[in-house]
Amino acid sequence: MAVSSFRKRVGRLFRRVVRGPLGRKASAFLERHRRTMPVVFFFGGVAWDALTLRRIDAAFDNLVLFVYLTLAGGLIVVGVLGASGRLRQPWTERYGAWIPPAIQFLLGALFSAYVVFYARSASWTESSLYLVVLVALLVGNEFLHRRAANVYLLLALYFLAAFSFLVFFLPVVTKRLDYAVFLAAGAVSVALLGAMIALLRVRRALGGRQTAYALGLVVGLFGLMNLFYHRNWIPPVPLALRDGGVYHQVRREGTAFVLRYEPTPGRYWLDSDRRFRYAEGDTVYCFTAVFAPTELTTKVFHAWAYFDEARGTWVETDRIGYALAGGRDHGYRGVTWKRYVHPGAWRVEVVTETGRVLGRLRFRIEPAPASARTWRERRYE
Repeated sequence: MAVSSFRKRVGRLFRRVVRGPLGRKASAFLERHRRTMPVVFFFGGVAWDALTLRRIDAAFDNLVLFVYLTLAGGLIVVGVLGASGRLRQPWTERYGAWIPPAIQFLLGALFSAYVVFYARSASWTESSLYLVVLVALLVGNEFLHRRAANVYLLLALYFLAAFSFLVFFLPVVTKRLDYAVFLAAGAVSVALLGAMIALLRVRRALGGRQTAYALGLVVGLFGLMNLFYHRNWIPPVPLALRDGGVYHQVRREGTAFVLRYEPTPGRYWLDSDRRFRYAEGDTVYCFTAVFAPTELTTKVFHAWAYFDEARGTWVETDRIGYALAGGRDHGYRGVTWKRYVHPGAWRVEVVTETGRVLGRLRFRIEPAPASARTWRERRYE
């Protein structure tokens, strides 16, 4: 009785707000800008996530994403059952029209968060391809309401949403980052989708052929994700390259690193030696700061390579590794160095133990002038 009275009060309050002056003004404003509002909400949502999502291993952020994922899965099952006529309840008839927009909102919130997290981990290498896929899914979600009845589309989107979450959540939980954890993320996602498809089959919302198609779609997507992994097209989340550069000198002062470089004329914004002017006796230092979740311990490598003009390919000269312990907001700092280099194009790839690229630092070795050189320094805490 008390619950019924509360519902009536909330309903009266809602109708009073909607029909009042403020509600009418809001409705008129939305009607005037109905074509631009989806774009505003889209970019506003991404900006909000970029500002509010803190660390990829933050318990509260992951809890919110898990709740979104759970609600989206439940609403997809309810929506498919309702659309097929296999779920006839008063509440589904009353609120059924709100289910597709709710699914769209939840999937949009998930993919928006994934874009933020994966963008922090992706570098402008092959690993950014999966980030492009996530952005495409985020944009495509804005048009989901037009195809909300397509069960295959919903299941495909939900598989990618679950997989993208587990790929970074399981390493945070298990404190491991390897292919076995990646496979576990995929296996859990396939099992979750398999349970949803089985439930829809039992309730006769899917026929035998539809069930086979749905299962084949999920398995096919899992295979595609494995291809992305082995081609290094998925960022190595939850690791992220916070900072990095090439310098003439790197030294410790207390807890900070002091990085010395030669400023480039006309490029005042550069704070590293993109053009490394090398004199006999110089040492080329590579400094990186890599973020990892708390208690995750792994190893990263600096793979030094130069570009062979004659063969038109990169030739690796050294692969120097150092242990990485997670937890610092600004990343775990590491330094490697090299002497006896020759002029030309060089790069240092920051890679994981399994060979996944965190980032590339490109620079060029040039002979140093005979005149005196000037130096600048920056501190990295």
